[in-house]
Amino acid sequence: MQLVNVHFDDRIPEWGTPEAVLTYNVLVLVMEGKVRYRINGEDLIAEQGDLLYIPASTLRRGGNDEGSTHRKYTVLFTFDHNAATGIPLLDRRRFIRFRLANLEYVKRRFERLHEEMRSSERFRSFICLGIAQELIGILSRELDKPEVLPGRMQFAQTLRRYLLEHYREPIEIDQLAGLIHRSPNYTTALFKEVFGYPPIQFMHQLRVREACNLLLESDMTIAGISQYLGYYDSSYFFRMFKKHTDLSPADFIARGRQSELSQPFG
Repeated sequence: MQLVNVHFDDRIPEWGTPEAVLTYNVLVLVMEGKVRYRINGEDLIAEQGDLLYIPASTLRRGGNDEGSTHRKYTVLFTFDHNAATGIPLLDRRRFIRFRLANLEYVKRRFERLHEEMRSSERFRSFICLGIAQELIGILSRELDKPEVLPGRMQFAQTLRRYLLEHYREPIEIDQLAGLIHRSPNYTTALFKEVFGYPPIQFMHQLRVREACNLLLESDMTIAGISQYLGYYDSSYFFRMFKKHTDLSPADFIARGRQSELSQPFG
């Protein structure tokens, strides 16, 4: 496997690609907005959270949806199509559109891959290839999971909606179990089966994601953000933040500012 390039399209006003047969394979993660594609003669709209695999030899055209803009990562890679890889995703050579359970983690891996591709650090090519292989492995594993029954999926979606609306509040697993009238063990196992991680971990991911936005986009102090997000013990907030980002809040702010300064001409 060889990486060709990694792109980050950040709200490009007139983004588009002409219809052509691909000579490389493409992984696409839509971060925001919608993208209009024509794949082998069929039209589709890719939305926020969609992960697409577009194999080589596909006839593809892409563009913004109805004049809007979007944000997405695109990974271009090649591999030997004459030899079986043992990975059904690659060997079947079919277009796939998918919504991942562990979306937040996958987003961070795309971000890291893009950063590494732009860097000049030693061994970056090995790191980039490793991340790209990990992403393909994650997608392959998700596609290999058995389909969740509709009733169980409805329970899981109920839990997810509640967490999205109340993630700043104190939440216990017993409380979540009461929402679907099931045991705490059943609730935890179900949520992990559908989304890839336990519900309390998902709550922390939501909090840390909001913390990242507030650290860079607001004037709130780190202690103030900790309180706002329901972490009344600042040291616990620091541990959760570093667990999910590999950085302390202060280091995250510093890296964010350095990234802004590195952007040429705004």
